[in-house]
Amino acid sequence: MAPADVVPSYWDEACKHLAKRDRVMKKLIPQFGEARLQGHGDAFTTLARSIIGQQISVKAAQSVWNRWVALAPKLQPAAVLALDVESQRAAGLSARKVDYLRDLAEHFNAGSVHVRQWAQMDDEAIIEELVAIRGIGRWTAEMFLIFHLMRPNVMPLDDVGLLKGIGLNYFSGEPVSRAEAREVGDAWAPYRSVAVWYIWRSLDPLPVDT
Repeated sequence: MAPADVVPSYWDEACKHLAKRDRVMKKLIPQFGEARLQGHGDAFTTLARSIIGQQISVKAAQSVWNRWVALAPKLQPAAVLALDVESQRAAGLSARKVDYLRDLAEHFNAGSVHVRQWAQMDDEAIIEELVAIRGIGRWTAEMFLIFHLMRPNVMPLDDVGLLKGIGLNYFSGEPVSRAEAREVGDAWAPYRSVAVWYIWRSLDPLPVDT
């Protein structure tokens, strides 16, 4: 598990590698100076937050999150399983999200997600465990790999911002297909996550966060 506010150890090496291999990265990376991806939070909290934030604005998500966390100040799976549906609905959660959060808590409580083994597991094996939880799709799992586990080589091809950023930076603003994006990403290996982060930053100079 990634400790709070840790910068990936591979970051500087990745930047050198990308600048050498890719003309766009060579220009893009220096624009953001010392900015780095930072991991934070624990796995359960990070996934719960991503479920609550689905399909609502960042501001609305934060306000629902604050109300929901107040119901279970010790945000542990067992505490979430003890919450009743009505109080969670009153905090602003839809019935579906209450259901998803319960399923998330059940998976963690039962040990169906092998948090302690993740360091030894490959990306696809972790994604497989996460998408078995209701409300977590591949995109959410990939964001988790990048931001929480800080895996270096994730290429989230379902990410609209990534496809837009590749179009702007590599194809003069033309829309790109997933196949074209995958091809651009091939040159970024084994540090696709780092390149993806810089592409996001090129669209929005504020730090990318979960």
